Amino acid sequence: MSEPLAPPRVALAPISWGVCEVPGWGTVPAAPVVLSAMASLGVTATEFGPPGYLPTDPAAARALLDSYGLRGIGGFLALPLHRDPAAAIRAARATVTGFAAAGAEILILAAATGLSGYDTRPELTEGQWRTLIATAGAVAELAAAHGLRTVVHPHVGTHVETEYDIERFLADSPLSLCLDTGHLLVGGTDPLLLARRHRDRVGHVHLKDVRLGLLDDIASGALGYTEAVRAGLYPPLGDGDLDVAGLLDLLAEGDYAGWYVLEQDTALGPRDTVDAPTRDAARSLDHLGRILRGRRGADGRELVR
Repeated sequence: MSEPLAPPRVALAPISWGVCEVPGWGTVPAAPVVLSAMASLGVTATEFGPPGYLPTDPAAARALLDSYGLRGIGGFLALPLHRDPAAAIRAARATVTGFAAAGAEILILAAATGLSGYDTRPELTEGQWRTLIATAGAVAELAAAHGLRTVVHPHVGTHVETEYDIERFLADSPLSLCLDTGHLLVGGTDPLLLARRHRDRVGHVHLKDVRLGLLDDIASGALGYTEAVRAGLYPPLGDGDLDVAGLLDLLAEGDYAGWYVLEQDTALGPRDTVDAPTRDAARSLDHLGRILRGRRGADGRELVR
């Protein structure tokens, strides 16, 4: 009997265990605790988490990941791209060189406002938008020189958030997107429709399920984004309202061959352990496996058995 094809490239992310760069987000478990939890689930790849979560020395970061059988594929970098391009590029250079030395392949760039957190964002002038586009391109060129692909992450509380922002960005920039199902829905974009319209511009995927009932509370201001996360905005895959199977079908039709990062953002309280996030990640992996089981690759073999 022939061996089955490897399943799609699946990775995890530290934010599923409450690891976030936002001040006051919640308790942040130590890296060895989170990496051990990831390894226990049988996944062999992860994003790095926020700057400084793993050792800042790339060799030390790589050694730590190796000790848990994990590969670091890249990570998230939020920069104010609309002002002071030189400062943004300096900050990007430090991250890019570290990512490349640690064996990464992707830089996930967000257009930060420069404010703390993700609950508010000011409007940009036309000139600031043009600066944002140019700076994103310059960061991508810098990353490419170090062997990294850059994708731009439409993200709550950033300057590429809403459907209008995304369409404008795609028209003005050649860069691909990180299709984050949760942030897209919070920003008012249907991720399936976006994937159908722009399947050739999807360069990375963050798979989140979403409880749509909380979106109205965010839109009305009844809940801030962080509060909504704490209220369970992102449940394990299969427990929310996202058509995960439909999205996977659309991406497969577009020959997407990148990473699927299972990322259910959570925030931990001072008494919380990593047990619940680990169980949630296991549920997500199981749901993904059940969707893929029985589907076949180009040579007719099942993707998952």
